[in-house]
Amino acid sequence: MLPKSFPERMSRLLGDEYAAFLASYERPRSVGLRMNPRKAALPPEYCTERVPWAENGYYYPPEERPGLSPLHDAGAYYLQEPSAMAPAALLDAQPGELVLDLCAAPGGKSTQIAAAMQGRGLLVCNEIHPKRARVLASNIERMGVSNALVLNEHPARLRFPRCFDRILVDAPCSGEGMFRKEEAAVTDWSEGTVAMCAARQTEILATAAQMLRPGGRLVYSTCTFSPEENEGVISRFLKEHPDFSVARVDAPWFAPGRPDWIAEPAEGVERTFRLWPHKVRGEGHFAAVLENNAAGDAEHLEPQSGAALPAPVRDFLREHEIVLPEGIALPFGETWFWAPRALPMLRGLHVLRAGLELGEVRKGRFLPAHALALWLEDFPRTAELAAGSRELAAYLRGETLPCACTGWTLVRTEGCSLGWGYGAGGILKNHYPKGLRRKN
Repeated sequence: MLPKSFPERMSRLLGDEYAAFLASYERPRSVGLRMNPRKAALPPEYCTERVPWAENGYYYPPEERPGLSPLHDAGAYYLQEPSAMAPAALLDAQPGELVLDLCAAPGGKSTQIAAAMQGRGLLVCNEIHPKRARVLASNIERMGVSNALVLNEHPARLRFPRCFDRILVDAPCSGEGMFRKEEAAVTDWSEGTVAMCAARQTEILATAAQMLRPGGRLVYSTCTFSPEENEGVISRFLKEHPDFSVARVDAPWFAPGRPDWIAEPAEGVERTFRLWPHKVRGEGHFAAVLENNAAGDAEHLEPQSGAALPAPVRDFLREHEIVLPEGIALPFGETWFWAPRALPMLRGLHVLRAGLELGEVRKGRFLPAHALALWLEDFPRTAELAAGSRELAAYLRGETLPCACTGWTLVRTEGCSLGWGYGAGGILKNHYPKGLRRKN
């Protein structure tokens, strides 16, 4: 199950603790979900224990399958490994701030940050790998996030100097905390991989530091145990960036970092955090909360100019009493987005999503987007489909339903929006996206 040289390496590091660490691999894996406060206040009835370091985080029994529930499709919750909820909690993003999640896929931490921001401010979510970036954009949509800019860029191509209030760098790593979840993490691991990851992480962290405003907070995290990728990266960064320091954060659930595992550690490394699988209910994580102590003010970025919404969009919003948050309209071909006013100039960037997708204008007609449905909490015409009903299963398969409504109708289950239907002649035409439809 574990890579050949990994146990020897961890035994050398942990000493007397190694037996307890190894025994943790024999226990059932802890699994968790995080409720979406925009969608649902209460977790599923089988979630009886909270994740102590994450607001809205819960453990659930491994035999349950919450990912199969329509509530998952509706964005009522996000399935997330419990220790992976720690970095965003330590970031402590606030409503109205400018926040960057630099290595954001698949979106667990981004959507956690978005929940804390309550739809106010701007959240920039970036992912370098195109396929993973599309998954990120899909999860941002599913969770009903309206104030996120999703980019598919190399971190070095981002030109946002000294502007972000908070930055999360959940760096790509050797994945030692993923051994029980992903077989590839076991087969791909080597001490050479550890060294390669540490070099890459150092570059990414330095890039991120350039984008943090004076007085801002940066959280660096990994899901690995290696000191080279954790304390080593932080120590090197602190020596090369004297304006930064490790913040003093009260997090009693976590063990302190291990400066004794690296040569000549910088001051403050002992204030980093480790989540060990033999000490908490989670697979393991590392996190460091960094502060930018440089003098000066934040940089003001050139803002993105908006456009006037076309009449079909305005008419739809007015007719259905939809009030959008403060923002600007942006066209991408026939598709219209509604973005926060804090949106920076997008010229030259590969944009996957710029705020809330409203829909398309085709031949003078407006077709509302699935994202708009998932963002809405209410609508003049709704079709409530009971949990476990044949009608709900049919809707998720893309089938038509009997309906007394005429016109665009918001389909919901247990009070959570699922998607659109269009009522005409006693039939609800199904507008649930084909790529999301279930086969049975």
